[in-house]
This record gives sequence, C-alpha cells and structure tokens, in this order.
Amino acid sequence: MIEQRYFELQSYAIFAAMLGIAGLPIYIHAPKFFVDTYGVSLSALGLALFFLRLVDFVQDPLLGKLAESTRKYRVAPVWIAGLVMALGMFGLFAMQAPISPVLWFCLTLSAVFSGFSFLSIRFYAQGVSSFGELGQLRLARWRETGSLLGICLAAIAPTLLLIFSENVFWFYAVMFSGLVFVALLAMQRHWTTFSRSVAEPSSGSILSDPVVRQLLILVVLNTAPVAVSSTLFLFFVESRLLAPNMAGPLLIIFFLTAAVSAPIWTFCANRFGARRILLVAMVSAIISFAYGFFLQTGQVSTFAIICVASGATLGADLAILPAIFARRLASTGARAEIGFGLWNFASKVSLAIAAVIVLPVLDFFGFQPGPENSETGLFALSFGYAALPCALKLLAIWMLLRLQLGQAKT
Repeated sequence: MIEQRYFELQSYAIFAAMLGIAGLPIYIHAPKFFVDTYGVSLSALGLALFFLRLVDFVQDPLLGKLAESTRKYRVAPVWIAGLVMALGMFGLFAMQAPISPVLWFCLTLSAVFSGFSFLSIRFYAQGVSSFGELGQLRLARWRETGSLLGICLAAIAPTLLLIFSENVFWFYAVMFSGLVFVALLAMQRHWTTFSRSVAEPSSGSILSDPVVRQLLILVVLNTAPVAVSSTLFLFFVESRLLAPNMAGPLLIIFFLTAAVSAPIWTFCANRFGARRILLVAMVSAIISFAYGFFLQTGQVSTFAIICVASGATLGADLAILPAIFARRLASTGARAEIGFGLWNFASKVSLAIAAVIVLPVLDFFGFQPGPENSETGLFALSFGYAALPCALKLLAIWMLLRLQLGQAKT
C-alpha cells in the first residue's frame, strides 16, 4: 500500500510538471516569439493578453462546473482537455500563422488557457478525493515541487534546445505535446478513483462556508504581491539594476529556490501546523523583499540573494495554501471541482488587476522601459516592485490571522 501511494504521488508530480511548463510560455515565451517572428507590436500583444486574461479568469468558475458535471465520464474529458492544450501549444509555436498573427495568437492561447485551466481544476479536485483531509500536505509536497520544477525547465528549455537546432520553439512545442501524453498516461488510472475519507457532498453553496470565503479572499491578497512583482520584474532588472542580460538567470534562481523549498515547507507545516508555518513564510517574505526598495544600479549580487530568499517563501505560498483549501473542501464535503474553479478565479483576479493598474500608474509617474529614466520614474518602479508587495503581504497576514480553521493542525 505504501509503495502504491508512492507511485501515485510520482504521477501527481509528473502531471504537475507538465502543467508548470504549460503556464510559463503564456507570460514569457509567446509574446517575444510573436514579436520576433511576425513583427507584431507590443501594444497589440498587450491588448490581446489583457483580453485573454479577462476571458481566462472569468471562465474558471464555469470550467469548474463543467469539470464536475463531466466527472462521471472519468478520464475522457481529461484527454480531450490535454489534446486541446497540446494543439494550442503546437499551433502557437510550431505552425505558421494561417491568419492575422494577432488573431492566431488569441486563438491558440485561448486553447492553451482553457485546456490548462480545466486540467488544473480536475487535477486539484482529484487530489481532494484521492488523499482526503489528512493527506493534502503530503500531496502538496510532491505536486507543487513538480510544478515548480516544470516552470524551471520551461525557463531554460529555449537555451538548451539551441544546442540541437535554431528552430527552438518548434522542438519546444513537439516536446511539450509528448510530455502531455506521458503525463496523461501517468495519471490515467487515478482519474477513476473517487472519494476516500471525504465527507458526503453538501447540498449548499460552497460560498456559504465562511472559511471558504475567507480562504478565497486570502488567495487574492496573497497572490497580489507576486502578481505585482512578477509584472515589474523585467523592468526592475533592466531599468533599476541596468542588468537586462541577468533577467533569465535571476528568474531561474527564483523558481529553483521555490522548488527546493516547497517540500521543506510542507514537511514543517505537517509537523508544526500549516497556518503557523505559512505565517512564518509571509513575515519572511516581507523581511527578504523589503530591501529591494533600496537597491541601486549594479547591485545584481544583492538582488540575487533577494531572489533566493523570496523564492523560498514563494515555495510556501504555492504548496501550503492550496493544501489548506483542499483540506477544507475535504472536511466539509464541498464539491472540489467547483471549489477549485473559484480558487483559480481568485488566483487570477490579482494578475488581471496588476496588469491593468500597475503599468499605467508607472507611466503616470514618468517611468519608461529602458536604461534612461528620471529619479521620479525609478522611485515609482522601486516602490511598485518592492514596497507595494510588502504592504499587500501585510493585508494577507491580517486575513490569515482571522481564519477559523478548527482544531486540526492547520
């Protein structure tokens, strides 16, 4: 039984790695690829991404309902969603756009977005059914580590693939399609597993549970600092540190540290309590990130240390919070697919807000991408990148302290 559960956890890690790889091209690889390949303007891509992000986070609750209603078909909807996502990625990177590049960008990314969101909802909901209330932290240790390793692999893949061919993204799309097939096979028999040690489904709305509502608010507040800093990361490295060539290595340092730290955080949470350890991580994030506000040109080594420290705290956010939410769904018998549809929606609200508000505010204060900027513009960039996330993190800490999670080790 122990060996069977070990291989089940490996399957979850492989599937999570595939989802991690699918997420990164949306934000980093795809826009640059379309600029380089088709000469599409950044403003056109920016509008397209904003529209797609709106569609993406609005459709998540609907996809949650779809995931629940199609669960009776077990593995078939998962294979369909995986095929849609793989075809979207192949069309995005491996096919010449047969129509307007911007329209093709929207169509193919919509396929990737939709398949990714549906699979994420089914995947996390299946974890609730298969591992029950008490197994969520152990599952998160494998699942989130796999996801973060997938993100790291996606970040370095274009550079590594240059060794074999100049047609990097064609190979990227083909290899991703192969990984989708492997991941679906690895999880094949787990989709047929229904609830173990999970209460009977409640007939009431998930949002009628005050703890679920508080957790959804918490994920918005806790995602906001990451959303803001992620939106401004490349600008901060390029314009504040004047080290644009270091953006890639610094991103890899950040995500690798998160991947390494995730299992450590979940081990500590399982031993000392999830809320207590998450609180430690949140306070550590503020301490480690606050110094970024004072960084000046050329302080790349200091910023690398900040990336290590803040990456480690991200590992706690990504591993512990979904486990707490899944544990709550399991303990109350709530419908997990609907719950994680709302969870995805809440997670993406902050990303949409960051995209709509942060960059226009920087523009208002005179910041311009590139090495030449006024002191006012650079101050606004530093404040937005480092000080604002710390303030938002304080709000998340306040909400975490308000949570009433019962007597379990949470």
